[in-house]
Amino acid sequence: MKNEMDPVVNRVRQSSLITLKLEELYPAEPIATFDLKDYLFQGLILREKDFRQALASHDWEQYRGVNLAVGCSADAIIPTWAYMLVGAYASEIAHDVFFGAHNDLLVAHYRKELQKMDLEAFRDARVVVKGCSDREIPAAAYLEISRLLKPVVHSLFFGEPCSTVPVYKRPKTASESQD
Repeated sequence: MKNEMDPVVNRVRQSSLITLKLEELYPAEPIATFDLKDYLFQGLILREKDFRQALASHDWEQYRGVNLAVGCSADAIIPTWAYMLVGAYASEIAHDVFFGAHNDLLVAHYRKELQKMDLEAFRDARVVVKGCSDREIPAAAYLEISRLLKPVVHSLFFGEPCSTVPVYKRPKTASESQD
């Protein structure tokens, strides 16, 4: 029977688990979208002359310092040059410009940030990728971090250190099995 005076031991804190919080890689800059559907004639086609005039009079300053997602939410065929024109206007004002919707921007951002990580810092470690966040973390980021960490970690988990879902555990080698 356990003595009621024994101190409570936080075994999670004492464990060798490394918690990786993907929310810390969330873009610091706000995210805005530029939807080409707003520039379609009758919701179907993009007229070059009208589009150029609209872009020339558009308030590009609203995108200063933001990450801008450029896409078209309408089911229309958009000529490639239209994206180039938007990029030409936005690239000197926005922090970064991405093709696609809001989520596409997040996927591209996370892929870029995760590729920059020093994976050796996780060599042979037990890593928990934090599951709960106040931010919108795309599922693609969890897929990418799993792909990147699997070759270096001892084990990989999803969730919180106190409640994890095992994702991967390196198989024991023949020499480890004999110990």
